[in-house]
Amino acid sequence: MVASILITLCGGLGLFLFGMNIMSSGIEKAAGAKLRKILEIFTTNKFTGMLVGILFTGIIQSSSACTVMVVTFVNSGLMNLYQAAGVILGANIGTTITSQLVSFNLSQYAPVFVFSGVIMLYFIKKAFVNKAGEILTGFGVLFMGLSIMSQAMASVKDIPAVPAFFSGLTSPVLAILIGTLVTAVVQSSSVTVSIILLMANQGLLELPISLYIILGCNIGACTSALLSAFSGKKNAKRAALIHLLFNVFGTIVMYIVLKLGMDQVIYMLQRVSGENIGRQVANAHSIFKIAQVIIFFPFTNLLVKLTYMLVRGEDTKIGYRENMKLKYIGGKNIFSPATAVIEATKELERMALLASENLNRAMNALITLDEEDIELVYETEKNINFLNHSITDYLVKISQIDLPVDDARSIGGLFHVVNDIERIGDHAENVADAALVRKEKGLEFSKQAQRELGDMLDMVNTLIRYSTDMFANNNEEHIEDINNLEEAVDEKERELQQKHVERLSRSECSAEAGMIYSDVVSGLERVADHAVNIAFATMETEQKNPYIRSSSRVMEV
Repeated sequence: MVASILITLCGGLGLFLFGMNIMSSGIEKAAGAKLRKILEIFTTNKFTGMLVGILFTGIIQSSSACTVMVVTFVNSGLMNLYQAAGVILGANIGTTITSQLVSFNLSQYAPVFVFSGVIMLYFIKKAFVNKAGEILTGFGVLFMGLSIMSQAMASVKDIPAVPAFFSGLTSPVLAILIGTLVTAVVQSSSVTVSIILLMANQGLLELPISLYIILGCNIGACTSALLSAFSGKKNAKRAALIHLLFNVFGTIVMYIVLKLGMDQVIYMLQRVSGENIGRQVANAHSIFKIAQVIIFFPFTNLLVKLTYMLVRGEDTKIGYRENMKLKYIGGKNIFSPATAVIEATKELERMALLASENLNRAMNALITLDEEDIELVYETEKNINFLNHSITDYLVKISQIDLPVDDARSIGGLFHVVNDIERIGDHAENVADAALVRKEKGLEFSKQAQRELGDMLDMVNTLIRYSTDMFANNNEEHIEDINNLEEAVDEKERELQQKHVERLSRSECSAEAGMIYSDVVSGLERVADHAVNIAFATMETEQKNPYIRSSSRVMEV
């Protein structure tokens, strides 16, 4: 009998965890990109960050996912610690939504959710509908698991040793420790609080001891963020510590409140929740979190400063010129599917800046014949090649996992962007080669030719700047300028080639110098094409982007 009950209980718990996981994963994939954009835009101060944290966590049903994402943002330099603190506080409130849903006991509707979700998942061939089906299926499986656990716990009461054990659990410190350890293992306070709720409903746990276990759950919930920050930068570790310190200090405060006024707290919960002990547990979870945020919100700056005392020093800064290192793509522990594409995008922006600078250095070397500049072009090209291979490998890796729908659509475009930036780097190397030839053979460029190359380079630089901004920041302010500049560069190339022919016919330049000039002009025109490709790479369709032309995808160097 005991073995049968334990097997049933474990099976119910397995279904609950599985349902929770696929529901959270489905929500993150269906709306992750949009939620991430909200997280990026509306976290300019602590208060809006807190509201976004509540919204984000309430929707995806996982404070762990939210805090891991925040740690990833901080690690990538996309969010500072003061912004992160507000989001983390909000996430602690948002995580209580799950226990609220569980307390309403929707188990009787679980089969309907599962059936509807499976229909959407397997019989409708639309990505967003499939993700919505995944959410419904997870929601239904979650409540089926709860139903099975509830039935098993009803039988557990008939085993004398079990009620005796829980009735003997009177130590608040031990209860907090149990809550911490169990939550650290399952890495979800929502799961642990839901189990506490079921046990309280079945009379296995009294409300007072349940409240102390909930306090422990809050500390155990920090495990995911701490693990994700373990191999990250110092600021990532500090972001995870903000989460831990908030929950440790919050637990201490609420422990004191419970020790001094347990009867008053229970009376308040009964007035708010009625006689339903499950509702009392769920509301206690929410009230504790809200109270902690209200108490500690004015002191978030002090929490941040405390993390600087605990994690001392600064990371060695990686600039866009830094050789053979990734700046925004973190280690294997610093990874969140919802931020994977944005990390790659930031790294690509850095690579584009490096390639653009190298092109200008090469063009300068072509005129000045500076040997140090020529050598630096070749060294920088090695770094660009390293970024090309590293970012491509990362894109291959993330293309094989479930990403938010909008991000999954953009992966193909990101592969093209890597290729286009690498080709711009190749053109810079070609110009450096030309500078070497010119230096070795003593070839001269006329002042007119130098001015013409400078004018064309200025146009290409502006186009690269606008295109990189449009790609990296979704800034379409210069979308018409990009199209007009590409046409202007094409026209400039034709004009300069014609002038070059005219100079040759008048014997104003040598054939060898003229060939170098012609190749460089053609190369700059191709760089402009690659820049346009970068601008439009991740936009969904040509119909939505009237300025992109099918001829603009240039594959040759």
